[in-house]
Amino acid sequence: MIDTQAAMVIVGGGMAGARAIIHLRANNHDGPVTLVSEEALLPYDRPPLSKSVLTEPEVSYPAWLLDTDIVRSLKAEMRLGTPVSGIDRINRTISLADGSQVAYAKLLLATGAKPRQLNCPGAEKALTLRDFQDAVVLKQRFAAGQRIVIIGGGFIGLELAAAASQRGCHVTLVEAQPRILMRGVPERIADIVRARHEAAGINILTGVGVNSLGEGTVVLANGTVLPADTVIAGVGAVPETRLAQAAGLAIDNGIACDETLRTSDPDIYAAGDCCSFLHQTYGRRLRLEAWRSAQEQAATAAENMLGGNKKHMAVPWFWSDQHDLSLQIAGMPELGPKTVERRPTPESLILFHVAESGQLMGASGIGPGNGIARDIKLAEMLMAKQASPDAAALADPAIQLKSLLKG
Repeated sequence: MIDTQAAMVIVGGGMAGARAIIHLRANNHDGPVTLVSEEALLPYDRPPLSKSVLTEPEVSYPAWLLDTDIVRSLKAEMRLGTPVSGIDRINRTISLADGSQVAYAKLLLATGAKPRQLNCPGAEKALTLRDFQDAVVLKQRFAAGQRIVIIGGGFIGLELAAAASQRGCHVTLVEAQPRILMRGVPERIADIVRARHEAAGINILTGVGVNSLGEGTVVLANGTVLPADTVIAGVGAVPETRLAQAAGLAIDNGIACDETLRTSDPDIYAAGDCCSFLHQTYGRRLRLEAWRSAQEQAATAAENMLGGNKKHMAVPWFWSDQHDLSLQIAGMPELGPKTVERRPTPESLILFHVAESGQLMGASGIGPGNGIARDIKLAEMLMAKQASPDAAALADPAIQLKSLLKG
């Protein structure tokens, strides 16, 4: 194990960074822990930025992950509002934009991801959502009667469309792909999401790209001109790797890590949206943009920074609220070509994705409230056991999935 008094440094003030501090202390590390973030705010929860922050009447501050009392109890030093300008791997120090340096025994990069920019004339006119201040700006724009055009039919674009619609805006969503939610969501579930958005009055255009953004207009590739008081780009995210790349670390769809979340430098780890890692269960490199993945990876990285050798093998899980519907994805659905349907209630649908061998590889579900949550969680547990449950049992809502865990 590493010296319990060794200096631990974390770059990034999101979920992964905040949880890493907690897990370092929970693993009995007594030495200095410093978190450096370019944001001036303490770490806060980001999923509400596209949901409650936009829709609730009054939100003057974010949902804190660490408040001042918690930071004090953890005896952590917070260097906020100060970007990191470089990493000296030889001397194991980071340089900050204010000219100071911080020494580390182990370093965790939790720099997250940044919104992907549009690639068309006038792209700079589109707003994006990454931080709390971005959400404050969007909240001001989401006034009743405003014409909002959202480019991108992924999760963020759809969540923003729902929020704007709830605020009384006229919303048009444009997706260049043949359907919304092309990446990682089965077409049947995407169709349910689309129908719910259209029922809320949202105009969804698919299979058409954007030609240019003008003053108060969006010109589509087919010549259609959409009036727009506000344009938002929701076309995905790019892992924030500039600091790691400048330091000479290996990059592969993010900061490249092994199964333990260690980078190509044995003293530097990475966690959250910024990193990709080898997942032994699936035999491939994954990069996961998910709230819970950031939490879980922070726990793995913290343990290994302290001398552990834990392999990160958690089953991926993602959720999104779409109006009154909850959408959840667990595992790797694309690795299961066979589909088994389950109807927990008439309003809910779960699709189990099964490999040719019979092993359960993924589960995709949608339904009102928390109606699908229990079955998705049990499906996760089955996947963690690499189980091959009976297809008829998966399909029958009268058979509790918990009973399949005993097999």
